[in-house]
Amino acid sequence: MAMGPRLDLRQSQSLVMTPQLQQAIRLLALSNLEIESFITEELDKNPLLESGATEVEDTPVPDGDSESDGFGEEEPATADRLIEAGDGVADAPLDVDYGEETFHHDSAIDGAPGMDGGLALDGMGGGLATGEAPDFEAMLSAGLSLHEHLMAQAGAALSGTDLLIAEHIVDQIDEAGYLTVTPLELSHRLGVPLFRIERVLAVIQGFEPSGVGARSLAECIAIQAREADRYDPAMARLIDNLDLLARGALPQLRRICGVDEEDMADMIRELRGYDPKPGLRFGGEPVQAAVPDIFVARTRSGGWAIELNGATMPRLLVNRSYYVELARGNRDKASRTWLSDCLTSANWLVKALDQRARTIVKVATELVSQQEAFFLNGVEHLRPLTLRAVADAIGMHESTISRVTSNKYLSCERGLFELKYFFTSAIQSADGGEAASAEAVKSHIRTLIAAEDPKAILSDDKLVELLNAKGFDIARRTVAKYREAIGLGSSVQRRRQKALGRAA
Repeated sequence: MAMGPRLDLRQSQSLVMTPQLQQAIRLLALSNLEIESFITEELDKNPLLESGATEVEDTPVPDGDSESDGFGEEEPATADRLIEAGDGVADAPLDVDYGEETFHHDSAIDGAPGMDGGLALDGMGGGLATGEAPDFEAMLSAGLSLHEHLMAQAGAALSGTDLLIAEHIVDQIDEAGYLTVTPLELSHRLGVPLFRIERVLAVIQGFEPSGVGARSLAECIAIQAREADRYDPAMARLIDNLDLLARGALPQLRRICGVDEEDMADMIRELRGYDPKPGLRFGGEPVQAAVPDIFVARTRSGGWAIELNGATMPRLLVNRSYYVELARGNRDKASRTWLSDCLTSANWLVKALDQRARTIVKVATELVSQQEAFFLNGVEHLRPLTLRAVADAIGMHESTISRVTSNKYLSCERGLFELKYFFTSAIQSADGGEAASAEAVKSHIRTLIAAEDPKAILSDDKLVELLNAKGFDIARRTVAKYREAIGLGSSVQRRRQKALGRAA
């Protein structure tokens, strides 16, 4: 058989993620605040997009995908015309099957009430809640930074080379106010004698806030004690033995310090008045406030009203009148192509944002349905729930549910919760009944420890026994893991802490 080059024509099918689909996937995972920032960028780039609360005149315009050179001879397109061929219902929620890389719509809730942002669960909500949404503050004022505060004091106290050394030292002070390098390292780095570094550091340690520039917790506390004129020999020994204080070894500390119980209690009380992280009084990076993406409220009829936070979601509109005005006055082919691309992009973005909103509402509705006992009775009634369970219930892909519930918060009368909070593992019931959520078990552990007698601290074995009595089949190692996860110490640690509390 002869070998040689040849041309073959073959037909095949492949699945391709279009740029529009990739954008829709990215939008699905963003929070409302991130969407707001994204929309601001798009408004700057696309002259056909505008933000407002009123409809722009729905003027018939040419299709944005048209390749014709003459705008006047093109077939008009209505405002509801879809850009992508093969798209389904325009107001359906977005579901992306990431395993198969397909894009389809789910029409189970097409035409449901309140789809501009709210949906009533089980037909008892009446759609959107009335009235304006709460005005949440997105950013907290950071104020003067620690670096700026220290350099302002250094400029008043030092000059020349010492001021330059101070600037290098301040640069190495972290947010908590601690020096992160040794004076010897700074001496080698700057080529300055060690005694000069230590002299400037001593000046900085006299700045406000008291305790700043320390190299350890003991030095930070000692600086504050000296400023309060409380650094006597007994207090110095106590500060040098903070590890014993942490372990609750009060008898040993009294012997080391040479004081009685009353003096030791006074010293511990004084110690607790000092700030272990003085630098945190000053702002560093701006603090991002957690703003809800979804509101859930009980309706008068007993159902649930679920609404997107419109305060952080400006309405995006396509100004079609402006498109017609630009199209009529522009005969340059490159300009017409650019304008057509802007229209296509604007239409797709508006549709993608609408699909995102419907998808979030649909997922949130199912979450409220699955966890209704939590919304009615509290965390102890939280049910175990998985992404797959929600995905199967509403006929979407599991990856879609994961993206929808990422970086999004739900506000209800019980507080503000991340959507991921409602997905927890299951703890089997001791009597063979319905399994309980891990968060519910943590709540029971927290309640039991909060109510324990300081003279009869509950061990992990005792907690297991009490939880079994409440119907939870749980192992001791699981109790210890949950206890540590909610920031509660062991029985020995809690006993020492409460002993210190009584001493103080």
